[in-house]
Amino acid sequence: MLGLRTTIYKVNDLAKAKVWYEKAFETTPYFDEPFYVGFNIQGYELGLLPDESQKGENVLSYWGVADIQTTFQHLLAIGATPHEAPHNVGGEIEVATVKDPWENLIGIIYNPHFKLP
Repeated sequence: MLGLRTTIYKVNDLAKAKVWYEKAFETTPYFDEPFYVGFNIQGYELGLLPDESQKGENVLSYWGVADIQTTFQHLLAIGATPHEAPHNVGGEIEVATVKDPWENLIGIIYNPHFKLP
C-alpha cells in the first residue's frame, strides 16, 4: 500500500456538487467532464462521480486541516450538516465529520504529528 491517492464521492447532481465542493475546498476542478469531476487537493484526488442511486455515507476519508474548528464552521456555513462535532481522539489529534448536501460523509482531521514521506 502506498497511501491515499483518491477519494470519490457519489452525487446525484454533478453540477451542484461541483459548485459545493469548489466552495468547500476553496479550489476549482482540474478535470471537469459530465462523467467525472476531479479536484487536486494538495496532491490528492477528490473525485465526484455522478450516480443517481447514491445513498450517502458511502465513503469516509479524513482530510487534513490546520484549524479544525474553523474548517468545521466553514463547511456548515456552506450547507454541510454536522455528523460528528470536533473532538479529541488522543494527544493533540482532533477529528470531525459533516455530511455534504448529498449525504456523503466528509472527515476532517487535525494531526500535528502527520508528515508526508
